[in-house]
Amino acid sequence: MKKILVLGAGRSSSALISYLIKNASANDWQITVGDFSKTTAQERVGSSPNARAIAFNIEDTENSKTTIRDADVVISLIPASLHTLVAKICLTEKKHLFTASYVSDEMKNFHAEAKTNGLLFLNECGLDPGIDHMSAIQVIDTIKAEGGRMVSFESFTGGLISPETDPENPWRYKFTWNPRNVVLAGQGTAKYLQDGKFRYIPYQQLFQRTTPITVPSLGEYEGYANRDSLKYVDVYGLQECKTVLRGTLRNKGYCSAWNVLAQLGCCDDTYQMDGIDAMTHNDFLSSFLESGKNVQEEIRKCFSLSANGEELKRLNWSGFFSNEKVGLEKGTPAQALEHILNKKWKLKAGDKDFIVMWHRFRYLLDGKEKEIQAWLTATGEDETQTAMAKTVGLPLAIAAKLLLQNKIHRWGVVIPVAKEIYEPVLAELKELGIGLQEKHI
Repeated sequence: MKKILVLGAGRSSSALISYLIKNASANDWQITVGDFSKTTAQERVGSSPNARAIAFNIEDTENSKTTIRDADVVISLIPASLHTLVAKICLTEKKHLFTASYVSDEMKNFHAEAKTNGLLFLNECGLDPGIDHMSAIQVIDTIKAEGGRMVSFESFTGGLISPETDPENPWRYKFTWNPRNVVLAGQGTAKYLQDGKFRYIPYQQLFQRTTPITVPSLGEYEGYANRDSLKYVDVYGLQECKTVLRGTLRNKGYCSAWNVLAQLGCCDDTYQMDGIDAMTHNDFLSSFLESGKNVQEEIRKCFSLSANGEELKRLNWSGFFSNEKVGLEKGTPAQALEHILNKKWKLKAGDKDFIVMWHRFRYLLDGKEKEIQAWLTATGEDETQTAMAKTVGLPLAIAAKLLLQNKIHRWGVVIPVAKEIYEPVLAELKELGIGLQEKHI
């Protein structure tokens, strides 16, 4: 019997845990789901005889060692900042580790030791990062195999809401993954390559310098650059490319409204606000303004907005100008912003989220310029079995199955850009209804 330990039973875990339980009997697996809240873990496990729920706290080192020691593969869905703690124990106990998170500098440092011990530390195997890597590399490898030379690569992914969900919501957005990560997204400087030139976008300009994107059959969107597209030049084998840009996709109009919040300083997570326990939503915005006497009008003038414009419409819909109490005893601006937004952006019963991924490949073949656009969509079933949970969790689950079936033979700190990983994972995802469509131009 093989034992799989899943750490974290939050938003992104539902599809992964369901997949593992569904396949447990046929593969002789025993699943353990550990979460800070045993009740939450039990809700994910249900009454399955092949799975159990436990309380788990990675900062309780001795109990964590005991729990991880009993597993063959550890799938970590806890906050990315805690993966290092998991990795250290996995090295000590000689266990494989899978995450959906970006490879941090700390994680990179485990590569040599993991490789020496024949351990796979597979990271970036969710949606973005994850399916975006695998689907892009598959097309790039095909282009190169045909003799093509890549000139430009662009890729954008967004977790949105389906058209029928919350039709009055002008943002066309709700929290479908960790709200804190959404609020803090994009902080730092974005780096990418455009027409052979290095481009840099500091955070204060990020939501002003957006890229218009038209996805075939879906319509118009906008994207903002991810923090570092340049590190994927070598990973994807794009050394000859003149343009390499990876980013986040949003519905039109989102970025200009979010820019107001970012410019005001509402996304700052570096200090505690004084007096937040007595603040209303309106007071919260007012605290970032010069006079704060008429918040809506002052914001309008400060950002040269139309009185009837979409930015103020979105802020007003979110309740930022209301006298409702924030509802926090203490917190940073980012924590207060998350708390306010969660009142409107939390998924409600029956809500469905919507994933959109879009790639554009431009290349030369036989002296002719060619283009492939590829896109993927997924729609959630409800507020629990979300498209985000499917597209983050299923690649991890499938990859773990492949490892336990001895179909992966790569060791160390790895991302899923090798054919032996991406090909079977993408093939099974397609069987599950998650596959790219392509348009050749």
